[in-house]
Formats: sequence, C-alpha cells, structure tokens
Amino acid sequence: MAEIQLVETSLRDGNQCVWAALGIDTARTLSIAPVMDQVGFKAIDFTTSTHMGVAVRYKREDPWERIRLMAAATPRTPLQFMSTGFRFISWETASPEFMALAFRTLARNGIRRFCLADPMNDTDATMACARMVHEGGGEHVIAALVFTISPIHDDAYYAERARRLAACPDIDALYIKDPGGLLSAQRAAKLIPAIKAQIGSKPLELHSHCTIGLAELLYMEAAQLGVSALQCASGAAADGISNPPAARVVANLRALGHSVDIDTEALAAVDRYFTQLAQAEGLPAGRPQGFDASYQHHQLPGGMVGTMRRHLQESRIAHLESAVIEELGRVRQELGWPIVMTPFSQVLLTQAVMNVTSRERYATMPDELIRYALGRFGKPTVPIDAQIMDRIRSLPRTRELEAEPPMAPLPELRRRLGARLSDEEFLLRATMPQTQVDAMLAAGPAARHYDPAVRPALALIRKLTARHDLTEVLVDKPGFRLHLRRTSRPVAP
Repeated sequence: MAEIQLVETSLRDGNQCVWAALGIDTARTLSIAPVMDQVGFKAIDFTTSTHMGVAVRYKREDPWERIRLMAAATPRTPLQFMSTGFRFISWETASPEFMALAFRTLARNGIRRFCLADPMNDTDATMACARMVHEGGGEHVIAALVFTISPIHDDAYYAERARRLAACPDIDALYIKDPGGLLSAQRAAKLIPAIKAQIGSKPLELHSHCTIGLAELLYMEAAQLGVSALQCASGAAADGISNPPAARVVANLRALGHSVDIDTEALAAVDRYFTQLAQAEGLPAGRPQGFDASYQHHQLPGGMVGTMRRHLQESRIAHLESAVIEELGRVRQELGWPIVMTPFSQVLLTQAVMNVTSRERYATMPDELIRYALGRFGKPTVPIDAQIMDRIRSLPRTRELEAEPPMAPLPELRRRLGARLSDEEFLLRATMPQTQVDAMLAAGPAARHYDPAVRPALALIRKLTARHDLTEVLVDKPGFRLHLRRTSRPVAP
C-alpha cells in the first residue's frame, strides 16, 4: 500500500468547471485560506492566466494582490499556477521573453509550483518553459502529459513524451492531465506502467474529472499503480464535471489500505465551506455523473462545458447544445485530432457553434482556427483535412494573419504602455483592454472577508431597506437581534 498526497483544486479547476470561473473572488478565497493550509495538501491549484483575466474583467480585482494575500495566508502549502503553452491571458502567442517575465513575476508574488500543460504535448516547448520557471525563481515544475482518445494518442505516444520530459533536469515531476475525464481504470492499467517505465524516480501525479463517472475508480487504480498524488476538489466545487471529491477519495483510499497524511477535520471544514458558499450565492453544486459513452466523441473538458452552456444561454441558443456537441467531434477529426483543452477547446467550440448556426459549415472561421492551421500553436499531430485546409488557404484573412507580426519586443511594449509601470500592471495591460485594467484599479483593494452564513441575512436586509413603505425593520431571533429605524422618509421615485 502507498502513501498518497492530495492537490486541492476547488479555487481553480472546481471553480472553472462548476461555476464557469466566476464563483470565486478574493474575499471568498482568503476566508478559507487558513483552513486549507492546515489540511496538509501537497499544493493548492490556485490560478491560471485565464483566471487572472477573469479577476480583472468580471470581479474588478487585482489578481496579483490575490496571489500575494493567499500566499501569505498559506505559508505551508505551495500555490500552483497552470500554464497552457506560450500564452498569458490573451490569445496571442507570447514571446519567450514575455513568458519568462510572466513566470518570474508569478514566482515573486507567491506562486511556488508551476504546472506546464502544453496543449500540443510539445515537449520542447514544455522544457523551455520549465527552464524559464526555475530561472525565474519557481520552486517546483510539474509537466503534463495531456490525455485524450484518438487514433494517434496511444500508450507509445505518451511513453515517448514521458521519457523526454523526465530527462529534463528542470522538470521535477510529471502528471497525467485528463481534462475530459476520459481515462478509464482499464486503460490506466496499461498506460501508467508504460509511463513509469520511462520516468525513473521522478514522481507521477494524476488529474482527472468526474464528467462521465470514471475518475474515482481511476484514482483507486492509480494509487495501486504507483501514482503519488491525486488532484481533488471539495464540497459543491467537486463532482459533476469537476474533479473527484477529496473527502470521498480519502475515505476510499484509506479503506483500501493506503495512507493519506491529512487533517481530516480541516478537510471536512473545507468541504463544508464550498458547499455553504454555493448555497449562499445560489451557485450550482457538482453531482455524481453517470457513464456517457457519447462524451468520448467530443471530449469537451469539464471547465469548458460550464462555459459553453453560459455562452449558449447568453446567445439564446441553449436548445442547440446537443447539435453543437455532435459537431465539435466532427470538427476535431477534420482539424487533425487536437487535444480538447485550452486554447483548442475554445477554438473547436467556437467553430462548432458557427457551423451549427450557419447555412454552410466553415462558412466563417475565427482567427484562432486560422492561426492554428498556420502552425502558430505548433504543428498539428496529423494533417488537417485537405478540403478544410484549401478553404483556409483561400481566405483573404489567412493572408492577413500570415503577415501578422509577432508580439513586439518587451522594450517596445514597455515604451508603448508606460515605461514606469510595475511588471504586474505591465503584464495586465499588455494582454487586456486598457479600460478593463483601468476599471480594476479604480475599484481599489478587494474585500478580504466573506462569511457564507450571513449572506442570506444581508440579502434580506438589503431588500427590506430598499422598500419605501417601511420606516422600521426588526429582526429578532435567538442569539441575534437587529433593529433598523429610518431617520427620514425617502421621497418615492
């Protein structure tokens, strides 16, 4: 029997999968931070550049401040940043110098552990990023083997990439990243030994999703096969299309004879917090999922399912969800079997929506699909369908994007945006609309305290005090009394 460690994912992946990346802000993060630090997690999966952009765009909060405050609140537990290739916040392919600055700034602000998940499983790009992370002060680098199902992604494919990554001195550990929750226990029984045979003494971790009901049994099998750490979420942020629930995973591991050195009471408190948060804010809770074989056709990651549904609802085409999912599988095959993760999950989903809502498939193509076809994200594993590629080459927009200059050198970007900007503000302004960064700065420091237990009472008070027909409000219950009296009667609008 083995000793298994946990990486907690509620603040990053759980939030993205179940709450479309919008359920967490700085106050909700800091309020549970000290308890999370007591549990004994190997790391806390904390943020990505995408989540940093969400903090600015939707919460008007400084993501750098959030990192610093969280790092101070969790001194015993490393915060983890996940990077998906050579990009930071924006879609634009970043220069090596820009990525090195991003990694260096993240490490300086409190990120200690970096997960490098290249969307093409490009080992050269991953090793280059690993070198930048260590040179920039990052303590621990874990390289991903992004799992998918296709005619070309077999055990030999992953074993060879594992061999190359493990040989890199800048990579401290590897992990199987299964964004679609597609890896079964049966496949793992062959895949994990094939990978471990190539990586020597370097640890192997596992990250999967409950999307089609495979992940929890997979985790039990992985523990038997020598995986050293499992990535789990808690409370309402777990299950569903998110990661396996930590409390249940721990209980099952221990029942099977494995050792999990964590504080069970603290873990239960984390579990309760995320459940109470969802209840207080009217957020959905993850629920156990049944097996769905059709999911293997489109393989949309858990986080993208929530985002897709939100976008379809906002566009008033939620009734087309099944057609979009079916089309996504076709698009993926035609584009050379890209792995369905950021940024390709967004590209595939956008094209599938366009194909379904247009009179002709591929009548319109987003710039990012054209850039993918041009090799801006790396070479597709197999060639794109010839007819699709011919159409892409014939587009005037393709010629414009071929002539598109690469990201400007850092000195030029700094002159353009402001030579006296801090690295933190510079990185935001270089990748986001200036108005959004301005709005974030104008909003001032984020709130730092949150208690889900008082949210219903606060909501009630707001509704009562907004009424013009009331001059006095009295809330009286055991242990709590609130008496509000209006000093002057407002003029009704």
